[in-house]
Amino acid sequence: MPQVRTLGHSSWTDPIPGPPDSVVANLEAGDVLFFPALGFAIDQQEIPFFSPALVRAAKNISFDPRTGRVGGAADRLFQADALRGLMSRFSRIAAGFVERLLPGYAGRLETARASFRPVEIAGRSTSWRKDDTRLHVDSFPSTPVQGRRILRLFTNVNPDGKPRTWRVGEDFDSVARRFAERLRVPWRGGATFLRLLRLTKSLRSPYDSLMLQLHDRMKADADYQERSPQSRVDFPPRTTWIAFTDQVSHAAMAGQYQLEQTFLLPVGAMDDVQKSPLRVLERITGRKLT
Repeated sequence: MPQVRTLGHSSWTDPIPGPPDSVVANLEAGDVLFFPALGFAIDQQEIPFFSPALVRAAKNISFDPRTGRVGGAADRLFQADALRGLMSRFSRIAAGFVERLLPGYAGRLETARASFRPVEIAGRSTSWRKDDTRLHVDSFPSTPVQGRRILRLFTNVNPDGKPRTWRVGEDFDSVARRFAERLRVPWRGGATFLRLLRLTKSLRSPYDSLMLQLHDRMKADADYQERSPQSRVDFPPRTTWIAFTDQVSHAAMAGQYQLEQTFLLPVGAMDDVQKSPLRVLERITGRKLT
C-alpha cells in the first residue's frame, strides 16, 4: 500500500532542508508527500472568490500559466484580473516550491494547468466516469501525455475548517495487474481518427489509451471500489500534499475550496524509470506503448 509521508516544510520560498533523494524515492514509489505546516495564504481581496457560484458549468476554475487564460468561471461573478492574479500567484509559488523540493527534475518539469475547486465534492451529481469520489488513477482524455508522468500539488484553502478527505488505494502494479485482462491495446490508426475528429489535441498513444481504460474500469467496478485495499486520509485546511496521481490510486470523498497545480514529467527524468506506469504496463502487455 502507498504511504502518506509527512514532511516538516513550512515555507514556499525558503531553501529546502535536507537531501532530496528520499523525497524523490518516496514519490516515485507511489507515496503521497504531506506538508501539514505548509498553507497557502489568501489575500483579503480574494475572499469573494470563495463561493460555489463562481463556477459556470465545470467543477473547477482552470488557469493556463502559458497563456494566462482563466476558464470555467461565471463571468458575472468575478473580476477577471483579480481571479487571474490569484491563480497566477498560486501557480508561480507552487512551481517554485516543487523545483526546490525536487531539484533532480529541474528543467524537465512542464508546468501545466492550475485549478481552483470551490464546489463541495461530497454529494455532487455527476456521471460515474467523472465521479472523483471513486478510486482511480489520473489520465487525460483530450490531452494525451504520451507516457509523461502526472505530478500534482494540492493545497486546502478552506476558510471554514473543513478537511479534504481522500481514499488512497493499492499500489499501481497491483491495480494494473488486477484489471489487465480487461485492457485492450488500441488498433492502429485509431489515434489519427480521434485527432481528425478533434476529440484529442494530439495523438493518443497506446499508453494513453490503456490508462484511460484503467481509469474507467476502476471507477465502473463497484466491488473494487468497496472491497479493494484502501485507507482514508484527511488533509486539513492550510496543508499541502503532492503525488504522482497517474500512479496513486485515489478518490476525493469530501472537501471544498482546493487549489491544485499539475506538472508533466518525462519518464526519462525519473530516478527509477521502472516504477513509472508506462514501464509497468509495458511489462504486463509485453509491448512498447509510446
